[in-house]
Amino acid sequence: MPKVNGILETAIYAADLHQTAAFYRRIFNFDTLLESERLIALNVSGQNVLLIFKSGATNEPFETPGGTIPWHNGAGANHFAFSISAQDVSSWLKHLESAGVAVESVVKWEGGAQSLYFRDPDDHLVELITPGFWRFS
Repeated sequence: MPKVNGILETAIYAADLHQTAAFYRRIFNFDTLLESERLIALNVSGQNVLLIFKSGATNEPFETPGGTIPWHNGAGANHFAFSISAQDVSSWLKHLESAGVAVESVVKWEGGAQSLYFRDPDDHLVELITPGFWRFS
């Protein structure tokens, strides 16, 4: 069987595309890879892409010069996690507080990992998690 190398893109949907992208740029200092009226793609640590789609903008197939991207959509508050170093937990807590982002929960996991949970402008649950929860992290 062929091997998958990882998850390259994570997609979220935003009511106000530019406001949500500005949040991720401000909190994480992510660079912009692509920006249009239907989506903004942000560079996550040079390894992954956070796609922020304008809500409702992907309900129809999208034609490109190279082919058609099938329709897709997401609704409601979703969840995803960014990996952080264990030694950076207190720095992240201070950074989020100084940025006016309320940390909703801090969880200390049995295996030693720690998670910080907060919301973006569209109520997506964002998690920052240290190594140790998943056996490969």
